[in-house]
Parts: sequence; C-alpha cells; structure tokens
Amino acid sequence: MIRRFTVTGVSLAVTLGAALLGADPTVAAAPAHLAAPDVDVAKVQAHLTELQAIANRNGGNRRSTGQGYRDSVTYVKNKLKAAGYSVSEQPCTSGCSSGAGPNLIAEWPQGDAGTVYMFGSHLDGVRAGPGINDNGSGSAALLETALTLARENPAMAARVRFAWWTDEEQGLNGSDFYVRSLSAAERGRIKAYYNFDMVASTNGGYFINHVDSAAAQPMKEYWDSLDLQPEENTEGAGRSDDYSFEQVGIPTSGYAMGAGARKTSAQAAKWGGTAYRSYDPCYHQSCDTTDNINATGLNRSADGIAYTLWKRAVSGTGAAAG
Repeated sequence: MIRRFTVTGVSLAVTLGAALLGADPTVAAAPAHLAAPDVDVAKVQAHLTELQAIANRNGGNRRSTGQGYRDSVTYVKNKLKAAGYSVSEQPCTSGCSSGAGPNLIAEWPQGDAGTVYMFGSHLDGVRAGPGINDNGSGSAALLETALTLARENPAMAARVRFAWWTDEEQGLNGSDFYVRSLSAAERGRIKAYYNFDMVASTNGGYFINHVDSAAAQPMKEYWDSLDLQPEENTEGAGRSDDYSFEQVGIPTSGYAMGAGARKTSAQAAKWGGTAYRSYDPCYHQSCDTTDNINATGLNRSADGIAYTLWKRAVSGTGAAAG
C-alpha cells in the first residue's frame, strides 16, 4: 500500500500474540452453502516463501525498479503460463518511475469476453524491506486463487482477468497506466475490479473497500458467513490500485487488513489483537518478512477472493450479478 502522509496516529511498536498468528482450522473451507473451492493457505504461504527468497537474493527488497521486482514477475508469470493462462507483460511507458518493471496481466481464456471481472494486487514493495505483507500477501493469495481456478476448470459465465501491478508504492503508477491505456469500450467490459493489498496484517482487522456497495456484496457475504463483522476500509481509501479504476467509473471493492493506523478498542474486542497499536507493526519496514504474516487472516482473505470470483464469474453461481 502506498504511504499517504496525511494518515495520523501511526504506531509501529508491537507484535500480536500467538493466538492471532496461527491458522484457524475452522475456516479452512467455505461453509457448505457457499459454492466455491477452498484455497489452500499452505500453498499461498509457499508463494510468500519464494517472494522472500527473491528479496533475499536482490538486496533485501522487491522495489519496482529493481531485479527483485522483475524476478517476482517471472515467478508469477511462469506459474500462470504453466496453468494455462493467457499471460502478458505490459511495460509502463509513461507515468512510472524510471526503470520500473512491467505490469503482469493474466486472463483465463473462457467465459463471455464482453463481461470481465478483474482481480488485482500490487507486486512491488518498498526499498526498506522484502514487502511480504505489503504486498506479497495480496499477490500470493491472488496467484493461488488463479491456480485454483485453473485446477477446478469450471464452466465460466464471464471472463476473469488477474493483474499484478508495478510501481504502486511510488503512486499507483502501474494500475493508472493500465487504466489509461484502455479504450472506452474496453473499460466498459470491466464490470468490477477487486483489489487485495495487505491481507495478512498481524494485528489486523477485516476491512472491505466500499463495504456496502453492490460490487462488495459477495466479499462481505463470505466474511459475514464467518461472523467477522467487516468494516469500511477508510484507511485505504485512495491509497491502492482500486483507486485507478474508481476514477474512471468502474465499480471497485477489495479486502485489506490494515497498515499503519491504530486498532481501536472496539476492533480489538471484536477481532482480537492489541488496541491502540498499528494493524501492521512492520509496515514499510525491514521486518516485513514471512514472520510478519497472520495466517488466519490470509486464509480468510484467499477463500473470500475465491468465493467472490465464483459468485461473479462461474456459471450457475450468480454470475454477472453486477
């Protein structure tokens, strides 16, 4: 998530107790009445381990202008191509930092090409650290959801397009370039864009962009089924790649678990964790490693992404519901 210096009350002082850090076996799969596959959180974590290794080999970070980012693109691209996706790299030729790597776009080649649902996350990190929660978590959850779709290979009512964005940390530049490159007709085919940025914060909460909107309905429905009582993502408003789509009138939503803002006492009572401490104590720091991951939140986010995808784009599950 891009830092906005207008955010106040930032504290980076504390880690969360072990109870929140461990995986929750009671949420490993969607409730029986919710038709979507389980996304294996262990496989999501394996992607995070690889992103950490990439950072370790490249100066400790995956900044958009460095080899760590380009190696991250190669890792995700190879997984998607092997699974049968149509994959392309989109160089950011204007508006991005000098030397920034490409956006990565992958489309599942089934379903109505006139009705597209996009799911995206930024793949770059900051110079200070490996960027495993911000935003390896969203990137890895999205990748494993895409691979789950390929393995399941259901009948599709709509197209699903995935994106991993460059240069988000420098100003949402990769996603802005992508949206500006689309024709009016191409924009019109995108019925909703879903964004995933920091979905495993160790002291996190459960936040949804535009939580009461039509686009958010399946995302909220899944988290409501787990009695999580999600809240509006006010901290993230205008600070991640959904904003690029929102500015041109495309409906948006997404999951987040929080960045540098502080958890309230009411949120701690509802979700656990420590009140008056930041959602991610390692936000934009060197300690944002694989040790800085809330496996329970990561699991719930990945499964909610899959549920949203199935609900919107898979034949017979309420696809093209708006």
